[in-house]
Amino acid sequence: MADDLHERLSALERVVADLVGRTERADTEPSAETFWALHGLRDRVAETTGAVLYTGAVDLPTGEHYDWQYARLLDDLLDADWPEHAPALAALGHPVRLRLLRKILGGTRGAAELGEDPELGTTGQLYHHLRQLVAAGWLRSLGRGQYTVPGDRVVPLLVIITATI
Repeated sequence: MADDLHERLSALERVVADLVGRTERADTEPSAETFWALHGLRDRVAETTGAVLYTGAVDLPTGEHYDWQYARLLDDLLDADWPEHAPALAALGHPVRLRLLRKILGGTRGAAELGEDPELGTTGQLYHHLRQLVAAGWLRSLGRGQYTVPGDRVVPLLVIITATI
């Protein structure tokens, strides 16, 4: 009975893993076709404790294109001063700021246009959130009330959002 239950649970875990697409069975090597980036990373960091890689090729609705790749060794990540990066993460911790970033990535660049969205609050609140995002590096002011997500922040921002979805 216990063996049958264990087999059924293992089968269910495999189905869920296949549906989610994030892992494969623990007793098999992840396939090169599914985990091509992982295999490339492993080849590069074989003699280390590991690394983290994120990459993206993005065509925004604005016509802008970004190719981005970034990797860090695990030891470097664990040795980093994590609290030093709290302001950048905190700036993303507000629903209005996330809405602003999504709208700006989508092509709405002007504060006047952004201010037409009642969910972004009053003009004062809108500028408060814009300043927070600029200070944290998630936005750049282009002058005359125009904003953009800096090119080197587009894919990292999308990676953070991807990690939460």
